[in-house]
Amino acid sequence: MSHFSTVKTQIRNLTSLKAALSDLEIDWKNGPSPVRGYEGQTHTADVVVEQENHYDIGFSWNGQAYEMVADLQYWQQPLSVDGFLQRVTQRYAYHTVLAETEKQGFQVTEEKNNQDGSIRLVVQRWSA
Repeated sequence: MSHFSTVKTQIRNLTSLKAALSDLEIDWKNGPSPVRGYEGQTHTADVVVEQENHYDIGFSWNGQAYEMVADLQYWQQPLSVDGFLQRVTQRYAYHTVLAETEKQGFQVTEEKNNQDGSIRLVVQRWSA
């Protein structure tokens, strides 16, 4: 029986996920790589965050989104699982918005990090 838990996310873009992890100064390894779990169990993931206790966190494509895969009994991050995912998801959304607005010809003219943790972006596009 597997000790791994999977947590659904709305993360669909691997490039934005990797950028989000890098922004948060979380070391990650490009996959496919094994996520190490209880008693030597492994699960293959597209992105792996190695923990010092040798029980990893991974993000695996399930056909629709990247779900987080980990043995939550051995969670070793400064934030709770929910807190970790909230931070990653916020930075993921930030990078996704930047990429999509750039594709449509917009440029960021203002960026403000609010005290509540939210980020305000103002974008504009000049038309001829």
